[in-house]
Amino acid sequence: MTDLLRVIALGIIEGITEFLPISSTGHLLIAERFGLGERSDLFNIGIQAGAILAVTLIYWRRIWQLLTDWREPANRDYLLKLVTAFLITAVIGLVAVKLGFKLPETVTPIAWALVIGGFWMLGAEFLAARQPDRSAVTWRVAILVGIAQMLAGIFPGTSRSAATIFAAMLFGTSNRSAATEFAFLVGIPTMYAATGYELLKVLDSGQAAHEDWTALGVGFVVSLVVAFIAVKWLLGYIVGHRFTPFALYRIALGAALLLWLPAGG
Repeated sequence: MTDLLRVIALGIIEGITEFLPISSTGHLLIAERFGLGERSDLFNIGIQAGAILAVTLIYWRRIWQLLTDWREPANRDYLLKLVTAFLITAVIGLVAVKLGFKLPETVTPIAWALVIGGFWMLGAEFLAARQPDRSAVTWRVAILVGIAQMLAGIFPGTSRSAATIFAAMLFGTSNRSAATEFAFLVGIPTMYAATGYELLKVLDSGQAAHEDWTALGVGFVVSLVVAFIAVKWLLGYIVGHRFTPFALYRIALGAALLLWLPAGG
Protein backbone atom coordinates (compact mmCIF):
# COMPACT_ATOMS: atom_id res chain seq x y z
CA MET A 1 0.00 0.00 0.00
CA THR A 2 1.38 3.42 -0.98
CA ASP A 3 1.64 6.23 1.53
CA LEU A 4 -1.09 8.15 -0.29
CA LEU A 5 -3.51 5.25 0.15
CA ARG A 6 -2.58 5.06 3.84
CA VAL A 7 -3.31 8.76 4.25
CA ILE A 8 -6.66 8.39 2.48
CA ALA A 9 -7.51 5.40 4.68
CA LEU A 10 -6.70 7.40 7.82
CA GLY A 11 -8.83 10.29 6.57
CA ILE A 12 -11.75 7.92 5.97
CA ILE A 13 -11.36 6.37 9.44
CA GLU A 14 -11.26 9.81 11.06
CA GLY A 15 -14.22 11.08 9.07
CA ILE A 16 -16.38 8.11 10.03
CA THR A 17 -15.39 7.86 13.68
CA GLU A 18 -14.99 11.48 14.86
CA PHE A 19 -18.70 11.99 15.54
CA LEU A 20 -19.93 8.45 15.87
CA PRO A 21 -19.64 7.49 19.57
CA ILE A 22 -16.88 4.95 18.97
CA SER A 23 -13.70 7.04 19.49
CA SER A 24 -11.81 8.53 16.56
CA THR A 25 -8.52 8.84 18.47
CA GLY A 26 -8.73 5.21 19.49
CA HIS A 27 -9.41 4.06 15.93
CA LEU A 28 -6.57 6.17 14.54
CA LEU A 29 -4.10 4.75 17.06
CA ILE A 30 -5.31 1.23 16.29
CA ALA A 31 -5.02 1.84 12.54
CA GLU A 32 -1.52 3.29 12.88
CA ARG A 33 -0.48 0.41 15.11
CA PHE A 34 -1.71 -2.19 12.62
CA GLY A 35 -0.25 -1.15 9.31
CA LEU A 36 -1.16 2.42 8.36
CA GLY A 37 1.96 3.94 9.90
CA GLU A 38 2.52 6.32 12.80
CA ARG A 39 1.74 9.97 12.10
CA SER A 40 2.56 13.24 13.82
CA ASP A 41 0.29 14.78 16.43
CA LEU A 42 -0.35 17.64 14.01
CA PHE A 43 -1.53 15.20 11.32
CA ASN A 44 -3.90 13.43 13.70
CA ILE A 45 -5.37 16.64 15.07
CA GLY A 46 -5.35 18.29 11.64
CA ILE A 47 -7.55 15.63 10.05
CA GLN A 48 -9.81 15.89 13.10
CA ALA A 49 -10.16 19.56 12.19
CA GLY A 50 -11.36 18.44 8.76
CA ALA A 51 -14.16 16.53 10.45
CA ILE A 52 -14.94 19.54 12.63
CA LEU A 53 -15.16 21.74 9.52
CA ALA A 54 -17.75 19.30 8.16
CA VAL A 55 -19.89 19.86 11.27
CA THR A 56 -19.36 23.61 10.98
CA LEU A 57 -20.79 23.47 7.46
CA ILE A 58 -23.73 21.32 8.58
CA TYR A 59 -24.59 23.62 11.49
CA TRP A 60 -23.67 26.91 9.82
CA ARG A 61 -27.23 28.26 9.98
CA ARG A 62 -27.46 27.53 13.71
CA ILE A 63 -24.04 29.07 14.32
CA TRP A 64 -24.94 32.15 12.29
CA GLN A 65 -28.18 32.52 14.24
CA LEU A 66 -26.36 32.34 17.58
CA LEU A 67 -23.70 34.86 16.55
CA THR A 68 -25.89 37.40 14.78
CA ASP A 69 -28.99 37.22 16.99
CA TRP A 70 -27.22 36.99 20.33
CA ARG A 71 -29.39 39.73 21.82
CA GLU A 72 -32.28 37.25 21.80
CA PRO A 73 -32.32 35.89 25.40
CA ALA A 74 -32.60 32.22 24.37
CA ASN A 75 -29.73 32.51 21.87
CA ARG A 76 -27.55 34.45 24.29
CA ASP A 77 -28.14 31.89 27.03
CA TYR A 78 -27.30 29.00 24.70
CA LEU A 79 -24.18 30.77 23.40
CA LEU A 80 -22.94 31.48 26.94
CA LYS A 81 -23.35 27.82 27.83
CA LEU A 82 -21.36 26.78 24.76
CA VAL A 83 -18.59 29.21 25.72
CA THR A 84 -18.61 27.94 29.31
CA ALA A 85 -18.31 24.30 28.24
CA PHE A 86 -15.45 25.21 25.89
CA LEU A 87 -13.57 27.20 28.55
CA ILE A 88 -13.86 24.34 31.04
CA THR A 89 -12.39 21.99 28.44
CA ALA A 90 -9.61 24.47 27.62
CA VAL A 91 -8.60 24.99 31.26
CA ILE A 92 -8.51 21.26 32.04
CA GLY A 93 -6.64 20.68 28.78
CA LEU A 94 -3.97 23.23 29.67
CA VAL A 95 -3.55 21.61 33.09
CA ALA A 96 -3.10 18.21 31.41
CA VAL A 97 -0.45 19.69 29.10
CA LYS A 98 1.39 21.30 32.02
CA LEU A 99 1.38 17.97 33.86
CA GLY A 100 3.04 16.38 30.85
CA PHE A 101 0.15 14.15 29.80
CA LYS A 102 0.76 12.15 26.61
CA LEU A 103 -1.48 9.79 24.68
CA PRO A 104 -0.68 6.09 25.18
CA GLU A 105 1.48 4.40 22.56
CA THR A 106 -0.08 0.97 23.09
CA VAL A 107 -3.52 -0.28 22.12
CA THR A 108 -4.38 -2.13 25.34
CA PRO A 109 -5.65 0.91 27.31
CA ILE A 110 -7.73 1.93 24.29
CA ALA A 111 -9.24 -1.56 24.12
CA TRP A 112 -10.23 -1.36 27.77
CA ALA A 113 -11.71 2.11 27.25
CA LEU A 114 -13.77 0.80 24.32
CA VAL A 115 -15.18 -2.05 26.39
CA ILE A 116 -15.86 -0.03 29.53
CA GLY A 117 -17.29 2.84 27.50
CA GLY A 118 -19.57 0.45 25.63
CA PHE A 119 -21.10 -0.91 28.83
CA TRP A 120 -21.35 2.63 30.19
CA MET A 121 -23.25 3.69 27.06
CA LEU A 122 -25.71 0.83 27.47
CA GLY A 123 -26.39 1.82 31.07
CA ALA A 124 -26.60 5.52 30.22
CA GLU A 125 -29.01 4.89 27.35
CA PHE A 126 -31.20 2.82 29.69
CA LEU A 127 -31.32 5.58 32.30
CA ALA A 128 -31.80 8.40 29.78
CA ALA A 129 -34.76 6.61 28.20
CA ARG A 130 -36.59 6.78 31.53
CA GLN A 131 -36.32 10.54 31.85
CA PRO A 132 -38.91 13.04 30.56
CA ASP A 133 -38.08 14.38 27.11
CA ARG A 134 -36.21 17.65 27.65
CA SER A 135 -34.54 19.71 24.92
CA ALA A 136 -33.31 22.61 27.08
CA VAL A 137 -29.61 22.80 27.93
CA THR A 138 -29.10 23.63 31.60
CA TRP A 139 -26.01 25.13 33.19
CA ARG A 140 -25.32 21.78 34.86
CA VAL A 141 -25.32 20.14 31.43
CA ALA A 142 -22.95 22.78 30.02
CA ILE A 143 -20.46 22.31 32.85
CA LEU A 144 -20.54 18.52 32.73
CA VAL A 145 -20.23 18.45 28.92
CA GLY A 146 -17.10 20.60 29.21
CA ILE A 147 -15.62 18.21 31.77
CA ALA A 148 -16.65 15.12 29.79
CA GLN A 149 -15.09 16.49 26.62
CA MET A 150 -11.69 16.89 28.23
CA LEU A 151 -11.84 13.53 30.00
CA ALA A 152 -12.42 11.94 26.59
CA GLY A 153 -9.31 13.72 25.31
CA ILE A 154 -7.23 12.42 28.21
CA PHE A 155 -8.43 8.82 27.85
CA PRO A 156 -8.32 7.70 24.18
CA GLY A 157 -11.01 5.17 23.38
CA THR A 158 -13.56 7.00 25.54
CA SER A 159 -15.00 8.96 22.57
CA ARG A 160 -15.57 12.69 22.87
CA SER A 161 -18.96 12.51 21.17
CA ALA A 162 -20.16 9.64 23.38
CA ALA A 163 -18.93 11.30 26.58
CA THR A 164 -20.49 14.68 25.79
CA ILE A 165 -23.78 13.39 24.35
CA PHE A 166 -24.46 11.10 27.30
CA ALA A 167 -23.33 13.70 29.84
CA ALA A 168 -26.02 15.94 28.38
CA MET A 169 -28.65 13.20 28.16
CA LEU A 170 -28.14 11.95 31.71
CA PHE A 171 -28.05 15.32 33.45
CA GLY A 172 -30.86 17.33 31.92
CA THR A 173 -31.01 17.32 28.11
CA SER A 174 -32.62 13.92 27.65
CA ASN A 175 -33.72 14.61 24.05
CA ARG A 176 -31.18 12.77 21.91
CA SER A 177 -31.13 15.30 19.05
CA ALA A 178 -30.77 18.34 21.37
CA ALA A 179 -27.98 16.66 23.36
CA THR A 180 -26.16 15.75 20.16
CA GLU A 181 -26.41 19.28 18.76
CA PHE A 182 -24.95 20.85 21.91
CA ALA A 183 -22.17 18.24 22.08
CA PHE A 184 -21.23 18.78 18.43
CA LEU A 185 -21.32 22.59 18.66
CA VAL A 186 -19.02 22.53 21.71
CA GLY A 187 -16.61 20.36 19.74
CA ILE A 188 -16.20 22.98 17.00
CA PRO A 189 -14.15 25.60 18.91
CA THR A 190 -12.44 22.87 20.93
CA MET A 191 -10.94 21.08 17.95
CA TYR A 192 -10.08 24.27 16.10
CA ALA A 193 -8.23 25.44 19.20
CA ALA A 194 -6.42 22.10 19.53
CA THR A 195 -5.35 22.24 15.87
CA GLY A 196 -4.14 25.82 16.24
CA TYR A 197 -2.18 24.91 19.38
CA GLU A 198 -0.41 22.01 17.65
CA LEU A 199 0.33 24.15 14.59
CA LEU A 200 1.93 26.84 16.75
CA LYS A 201 4.03 24.18 18.52
CA VAL A 202 5.26 22.82 15.19
CA LEU A 203 6.11 26.29 13.87
CA ASP A 204 7.79 27.34 17.12
CA SER A 205 9.93 24.21 17.28
CA GLY A 206 11.09 24.50 13.69
CA GLN A 207 9.60 21.13 12.77
CA ALA A 208 7.37 22.57 10.04
CA ALA A 209 10.01 21.74 7.43
CA HIS A 210 9.75 18.07 8.41
CA GLU A 211 5.95 17.92 8.39
CA ASP A 212 4.35 16.21 5.41
CA TRP A 213 1.97 19.02 4.50
CA THR A 214 0.71 17.23 1.38
CA ALA A 215 -0.35 14.21 3.44
CA LEU A 216 -1.97 16.51 5.99
CA GLY A 217 -3.88 18.34 3.27
CA VAL A 218 -5.11 15.12 1.65
CA GLY A 219 -6.13 13.64 5.01
CA PHE A 220 -7.92 16.87 5.92
CA VAL A 221 -10.01 16.92 2.71
CA VAL A 222 -10.87 13.21 2.89
CA SER A 223 -11.86 13.52 6.53
CA LEU A 224 -14.02 16.57 5.76
CA VAL A 225 -15.98 14.85 2.97
CA VAL A 226 -16.45 11.56 4.82
CA ALA A 227 -17.39 13.27 8.10
CA PHE A 228 -19.98 15.41 6.32
CA ILE A 229 -21.67 12.26 5.02
CA ALA A 230 -21.33 10.43 8.35
CA VAL A 231 -22.76 13.26 10.44
CA LYS A 232 -25.68 13.82 8.06
CA TRP A 233 -26.48 10.13 8.38
CA LEU A 234 -26.10 10.13 12.18
CA LEU A 235 -28.39 13.13 12.68
CA GLY A 236 -31.11 11.33 10.74
CA TYR A 237 -30.46 8.02 12.49
CA ILE A 238 -30.75 9.29 16.07
CA VAL A 239 -34.22 10.75 15.49
CA GLY A 240 -35.74 7.29 15.84
CA HIS A 241 -32.93 5.03 17.04
CA ARG A 242 -30.80 4.54 20.14
CA PHE A 243 -27.01 4.42 20.34
CA THR A 244 -27.08 0.75 21.39
CA PRO A 245 -25.48 -0.64 18.16
CA PHE A 246 -22.48 1.64 18.69
CA ALA A 247 -22.11 0.42 22.28
CA LEU A 248 -22.17 -3.21 21.15
CA TYR A 249 -19.61 -2.46 18.43
CA ARG A 250 -17.29 -0.86 21.00
CA ILE A 251 -17.56 -3.87 23.31
CA ALA A 252 -16.93 -6.34 20.48
CA LEU A 253 -13.93 -4.41 19.09
CA GLY A 254 -12.38 -3.85 22.52
CA ALA A 255 -12.82 -7.50 23.51
CA ALA A 256 -11.32 -8.69 20.23
CA LEU A 257 -8.30 -6.46 20.71
CA LEU A 258 -7.77 -7.65 24.29
CA LEU A 259 -7.95 -11.29 23.19
CA TRP A 260 -5.69 -10.82 20.17
CA LEU A 261 -3.07 -8.42 21.52
CA PRO A 262 0.03 -9.75 23.31
CA ALA A 263 0.50 -8.60 26.89
CA GLY A 264 1.29 -4.89 26.94
CA GLY A 265 0.60 -4.58 23.20
